[in-house]
Amino acid sequence: MITAFIRRLALLAALASLGACTTALLPPAVAPLVAPSASVAQASRRLDEVARERAAAESVFAASEQLCYAKFFVNNCLDAVKEKRRSRLAVLRAIEVEAERYKRQAAVDQRDRDVAQSVKEFEQGEARMAAQPASAPRVAPERTAPVPRAMLKDRSAEHAAKQAERVAQQQAEAPQRAANARAFEERRLKAEQRKREIEAKLAEKAAKAAAAAK
Repeated sequence: MITAFIRRLALLAALASLGACTTALLPPAVAPLVAPSASVAQASRRLDEVARERAAAESVFAASEQLCYAKFFVNNCLDAVKEKRRSRLAVLRAIEVEAERYKRQAAVDQRDRDVAQSVKEFEQGEARMAAQPASAPRVAPERTAPVPRAMLKDRSAEHAAKQAERVAQQQAEAPQRAANARAFEERRLKAEQRKREIEAKLAEKAAKAAAAAK
């Protein structure tokens, strides 16, 4: 578990950083002790755990800082709490730096593999094209056999028969079409007559109303 590992490193960091500047993030005694990541998934898990541990460290520091104000030697207590926080954050930072470096290097390695694979596929395609013959022999198009004259005559007779059938059908439907046209014309004339009658009645009413108004 990364928490136990962080605790051991925190103790070493505290011993190594005594007398050093309190703003240092990566004590030389801490960074070499960080075990290298073995996979991208492990590096990602480490980064997630570092984020949780950092939040927990800040929470513990805030609580411990409040307790110091209740003690007689306030400054000594605050210094100890701050140093503990600094050492813990230094260990977390060392783990974070290693995990981020591993993920960056893994991304670079994957990109190099992709480029190498693309180059390999291109070279293989070029080699296959070079191995093929310059041009394939042309195949002469197949000629369509001529249609016998007897068949042409049969087709002409069939076409003439269909044409005569259409003409006969049109002639048979002609009376019905004429009747439909006459019926439509009659309906149109009746509609116009009805319209004129309505307009005449409306005009008559309007004239009577005007006369009554006088």
